[in-house]
Amino acid sequence: MLSKNILAREELIMAALTAEDRKFYEENGYLLYRRQLFPPEKLQALQKIFEEHLAGKGDKLSDELDTPHFRDERLLEFLLSEEALDLVEPLIGPNIGLWSSHFICKDPMVGRATPWHEDSAYWKGRLSGYDKIVTIWLALDRSTRENGCMRVIPGTHRNGFSEYEPVDGKRNLFRSQIRNLDDSGAVYFELEPGECSLHDSRIIHGAEPNTSPYRRCGYTMRYFSTELKLLPERNRNFKVWLARGKDLAGNPFVNV
Repeated sequence: MLSKNILAREELIMAALTAEDRKFYEENGYLLYRRQLFPPEKLQALQKIFEEHLAGKGDKLSDELDTPHFRDERLLEFLLSEEALDLVEPLIGPNIGLWSSHFICKDPMVGRATPWHEDSAYWKGRLSGYDKIVTIWLALDRSTRENGCMRVIPGTHRNGFSEYEPVDGKRNLFRSQIRNLDDSGAVYFELEPGECSLHDSRIIHGAEPNTSPYRRCGYTMRYFSTELKLLPERNRNFKVWLARGKDLAGNPFVNV
């Protein structure tokens, strides 16, 4: 009976994404999931938590609310949820660590641009590899081209690390951007609240500034295969959780 239950659970997890979804993600490095990740009441609870963090941010800008789950463990209900992990498992396997999270809010009219970048470039030297890290980008507000939705260059997750050049940190979320990039093939992630996208940590992505009267907030939920090893000397005071399955590389999970 137990084996049948386990098999049924595995089939349910794989059904979260179709075979076509998984193939598209593998080839392109991203996927738009145009369904509600959480039930309405759960999404509303997450939105309420975000509003609390926004109200208490002090001198921080609205796009600087990084790793809020370090300070607010209520967020683990969402980050370690079956809804999120069932979406991630078909892409990186059953042994999953929680890498990080980030409220990224672009205020109306003044929201900074997110320059073209690879997430993996900012984590270079912190893990043993970057091929099995996936981000869920969950829309808390409606996300459109008008208010600076995320955009990607499909297929660039296979290119390796890019060359970077400095940019103005007052106008950009980061202080560097990829040099000499052809963005003519960019795909824009327009999402309704509660919908999400998934992207490989190596894909080139970014967002234009928000010059509209409409706020754009998303919650990034980042996961890695526990096959990857965190390098302790480059991750001091950084906390990771075992989200599902087994610790394969001997990582310092706070909940193990």
